[in-house]
Amino acid sequence: MPERLTAAVDAWAEAHQLTRSDAICKLVELGLKISPAEPISAHEITSDATQIEDIAVHEIDALLDPALPADERERRIRRLTEGPPEFSHERIDLPKHQR
Repeated sequence: MPERLTAAVDAWAEAHQLTRSDAICKLVELGLKISPAEPISAHEITSDATQIEDIAVHEIDALLDPALPADERERRIRRLTEGPPEFSHERIDLPKHQR
């Protein structure tokens, strides 16, 4: 074990009046009693990503010159949120196009 972890175990053992060996056993037992966190579903991740993108689009739209034509505003927003088209093949969050 790393020195920091050994020191922490020794401190815990001393506080509970146990030997290092008994402290390790007790800590492992305590760790096994704790239920693991529920995994995050893909739906929740997708929902978060969509919300983040919506916020980004709103903020970018507020920064753009209101005099720009609508199609140019959309192009600039799309380019900032999706990135340059020449790098789209590098994006891991976008579906791959079939050739």
